[in-house]
Amino acid sequence: MIKIKSAEEIELMRESALIVSKTLGMLAAEVKPGVSTLHLDGLAEAFIRDHGGVPGFLGLYDFPNSLCMSPNAQVVHGIPNKTPLQEGDIISIDCGVLKNEFYGDHAYTFEVGEVAEETKKLLEITKESLYIGIREFKVGNRVGDVGYAIQKFTEDHGYGVVRELVGHGLGRTMHEDPEMPNYGKRGRGKKFVEGMTVAIEPMTNLGTKNIKQLKDGWTILTADGKPSAHFEHNVAIVNGKPELLSTFKYIYDALGIESTEEDEFRQQPVSP
Repeated sequence: MIKIKSAEEIELMRESALIVSKTLGMLAAEVKPGVSTLHLDGLAEAFIRDHGGVPGFLGLYDFPNSLCMSPNAQVVHGIPNKTPLQEGDIISIDCGVLKNEFYGDHAYTFEVGEVAEETKKLLEITKESLYIGIREFKVGNRVGDVGYAIQKFTEDHGYGVVRELVGHGLGRTMHEDPEMPNYGKRGRGKKFVEGMTVAIEPMTNLGTKNIKQLKDGWTILTADGKPSAHFEHNVAIVNGKPELLSTFKYIYDALGIESTEEDEFRQQPVSP
């Protein structure tokens, strides 16, 4: 059952989402060759707690860490470890926070030093597909409209769209209805209404759409070993339109990137 949020609840969700956003912004300056994902995980847990939140992933479904850290051919759900990042890697960092009984949950795929041009293009297209999908999250549209928009854009560029893993509703629990696939048919699925809150998260592979799972029971990889990209935002329907609760602003501030990509989805400015 879809759980509609009041204006007050959406603002509480925004607080949780912005702790995630600020955590990812802090990590942006720390992602570099020689740094281990386990070290980054420790930094994130301390930062989240210092900002009044609780790590949303730690212990959830028995996950052992605060971040899902998925480099290169890992799609999602990678477990932090002591292996150092290397020049040319990419790393999806997925972070969750619980505050005021509501979750925030989003992700960004970072470049580690200089990456190959074809990998850089994969990241650009995957992130662009996220906003193409968000545009369709508005009153009167349906789940299939978001999935279709993401799928068409990414497949038109020759990439594989993961089927087994999807976005989701978000609120007092990490995973609510509806599921939000990154593929689908226009006009199909549950209809969007005012006050819905979801996590939209394209997962796009450089090669095949097929995936496999490691024996750790968590880590998902591309079946052909080629890189995968993952970007995620938290979005509410406010006044009939998509309103971002999360932001990549803090990441861009840390990396010195100028961007206006989020402007059309903001009805209020992001706090400093």
